[in-house]
Amino acid sequence: MPSRDLRALFSTNDRTLGTAEAFTNRQAQWAFAVAALTEHVRHVNNPAFDPEDLEAARDNVVVFHGIGGIGKSTLSRKFEASFADPGQRPAQWGAPVWRGVRVLPVRIDLARSASPDFEKVVLSVRLALAAVGRPLPAFDLALRRYWEHQHPGDPLEEFLNRGGLAARFGKALPQQMQSALADVAQTLLLPGTVGSAIGQVTGALVGALRERRQTVRALAGCARLADLLESEPDLDSLSYYPHLLAWELARLPAVKRVTPVILLDAFEEIGDRTHRDFERLLQRLVWLMPNAFFVITGRSRLLWADEALQGQLDFTGPTAWPGLAAHDVPQARTEFSAPGRERQMLVGDFSFEDCDDYLARRLSADSRPLINSSIRTVIGQRSHGLPLYLDLSVMRFLELRRSGRAPQPTDFDHDFPALIARTLSDLTAPERHVLRSVTFFSSFDVDLATRAAGLPQQAPALRLLERPFVRETPFGLWPFHLHALIRATIRGADDQTDDRWSPTDWQQAAIRAFAALEEQWRGGSDRDRLLLVGCLRQGLAIARDYRLDLGWLTEAAWTYVGDSVWEPLDLAASPEAEGTAATAADALVELLSALARRQHENRARTGERLAAVADTGLLPAELSEMAVYYRAKAQRDLGHTDESRQGMQLVAAGGGRLAPNARRGLAQLSRLAGDFPTAIEAAERLGWEGRHHRVVGDVRWVQGDMRLAAQAFGAARAEAEEHGKSGEAAMSQAMRAFTLAFTADPTTDDEIDLGEHLLAQVDLRAATLDVRIAALLRDAGTDVGVEDRAQVLAAEISTSGLLFVQAKLELARAFHHAIRDDQTGVAFRISRLRELTREGYYAYYVDIAHFMADLALDTPSRAQWLDEQQTVRQRWRSMVIDRRALLTSGPASGTP
Repeated sequence: MPSRDLRALFSTNDRTLGTAEAFTNRQAQWAFAVAALTEHVRHVNNPAFDPEDLEAARDNVVVFHGIGGIGKSTLSRKFEASFADPGQRPAQWGAPVWRGVRVLPVRIDLARSASPDFEKVVLSVRLALAAVGRPLPAFDLALRRYWEHQHPGDPLEEFLNRGGLAARFGKALPQQMQSALADVAQTLLLPGTVGSAIGQVTGALVGALRERRQTVRALAGCARLADLLESEPDLDSLSYYPHLLAWELARLPAVKRVTPVILLDAFEEIGDRTHRDFERLLQRLVWLMPNAFFVITGRSRLLWADEALQGQLDFTGPTAWPGLAAHDVPQARTEFSAPGRERQMLVGDFSFEDCDDYLARRLSADSRPLINSSIRTVIGQRSHGLPLYLDLSVMRFLELRRSGRAPQPTDFDHDFPALIARTLSDLTAPERHVLRSVTFFSSFDVDLATRAAGLPQQAPALRLLERPFVRETPFGLWPFHLHALIRATIRGADDQTDDRWSPTDWQQAAIRAFAALEEQWRGGSDRDRLLLVGCLRQGLAIARDYRLDLGWLTEAAWTYVGDSVWEPLDLAASPEAEGTAATAADALVELLSALARRQHENRARTGERLAAVADTGLLPAELSEMAVYYRAKAQRDLGHTDESRQGMQLVAAGGGRLAPNARRGLAQLSRLAGDFPTAIEAAERLGWEGRHHRVVGDVRWVQGDMRLAAQAFGAARAEAEEHGKSGEAAMSQAMRAFTLAFTADPTTDDEIDLGEHLLAQVDLRAATLDVRIAALLRDAGTDVGVEDRAQVLAAEISTSGLLFVQAKLELARAFHHAIRDDQTGVAFRISRLRELTREGYYAYYVDIAHFMADLALDTPSRAQWLDEQQTVRQRWRSMVIDRRALLTSGPASGTP
């Protein structure tokens, strides 16, 4: 029967409300613990196992760590219940198979609210072991001696009753201890009155052990008993007494044999990294009881395998704790050091389905979920899988319901300040400062975190990285990121903590974070695109949210567009902007997003977005020029050449950074109109900045002069690679492959492969389509599905709005039909080309199609060819004839 959620039950007068305390999932954690416990049982039942071996590595502990509110304590309690009673085990958890082994769980809450101390921990373990039904004399004598020395006049029985331990575990311990004392006194032939004095009994026992008398041969098997009984009975000695428990457990008869499972919860609350006194005592407990199994739950990984802790703890390093090491440990001392024996597990977030299941079962009415599906969806999405958020949302649901109105989904677009307090509770002041500082970043590294916090040393950032709400992606640019809900809550919730930041504090921190990104970007390589894009993404978001001047973002934006790679920036619109740009950063976000998205949007949409950015008036003149130039490019691609020319002329006249690009654009517009002499003359004045070689290649290939065109495109690629412009190199190679695909050049396959390789590193839709058209041209005239592939490609191109690429594809299809002497096919392609070029631009494609099929022109050509028209005609016709001859003389070189 599920337990009732008392907090929910006492939040309403509705007695029909069901308030089951839901427990969801965690099968992986259960399986992890059971597998480790199964291995532990096998190990301690091996005849070679020696509980007094103090040098063997330990593998008797598993650790579950995670952020506050993730459900670690609930998991610990469920483990205890499942080990104690199989009927309490969740249905989805598999049944362990231990072949009759008796598991004895004892859970110890180390939270400050539970007032833990090491005496209570040791007493709890011993009280639980009272269930075996017999004294454990070696330990019991030592404990009795310790207690009477440390607590004179306070009988142990009264202490157990007063502290509630007797009620929890029963009252068998005092009787068992008294029985052990009497048995030893009788064995030593001490008088009854003397036998009640623990000091005299232990003194006599130590003497008998030292003299190796036969009367105490049972206890003589414990080699270190005499030393422990002679030591000063203080807290330090008490921490070594668990060794006696381990020895006693190992010599229990088979019918009494148990495997203690000791669950230590809230481990993070026993101290801090500077003072590990309590942790040292607990570690001794774990080390000295190798036949007990420990399940530790806390917020952080257990660092006992870190050799840097040597001196703070007794047993450290990966050799001592192979399962707790972060990496595999070679040359292990025991079988438990085998690689991959991880004993620490992050308690992760719930899946969305688990969140929904939790909320559906938590509150019910008439056996149906009280929280409807739409509200559960909002809560589940905002929770990012954190159970504490779900719990707080349930309480908010009841609070709203108590007010007399039905809760709505919009009521749960809500931050809970309690999450901040829970997250910050065990952080030092410098760690809290770093935590707030890194909320500006979607990802970060130690240096970025330190500089954003304005701290002179990295220590607080390094300590923060150990926290479970900091996640790691080892191969990312910046390897660390905050749990999404924790980051959003700290940034957005009403912080009520004593050291909360004021709005001015947040503004100053934003400036520091912005400057830290600039420093990283300027300190990197000029060709490090990953760093550039990462700094842009994060810097734009900070500048937008805190209304900062663009500063270094202007230069970074120019670097971003300069290579034509167009990685997606994935920047959501500012919530405050409500669809319109409010700051220069908003406008720059929209500008760069439009440029990146134009590879995936129709060019008409790109033009609209760029026009809207230019009209805001928020950008400085040089960035506004960027919007005008790329809008003019989009207009050219759409066939709106008059508008495109106006934009290009405006940018060229301005003499800014894009003036050479605009002059190239004007040269390309001349080429589109068929004015080839003007285009080739302009290309000679463009230089590298105007991509002169590529313009020459674009003019030469339509003349049918494929040799010169391929040379020009090859030179353009080489020049781009020399300048480190991978986008320009990919575009030039795509056109080189397209050009050579018309010919019988044997290197065509390699050129296409190289084009695909270069394009795989960038995001250039038009150039990618050029390479795919080149593959069709390579196979033109064959029966390898050219037309089927062309139809698929035509459908993709039509959605892009790239008019000039559509015309290229129709020209390639005309080439295919001309090779096959398919006059009907050629005629249809000519008709399509006329339709696509009806504005007069690219009209020479119609002429070229006629030349390929050796057809007379219907109307005189308006193109101004570089050579005589008959020469151009003969070049194009020769390529068709050469391809026919190639296909007739041998097997087709194309591939399907």
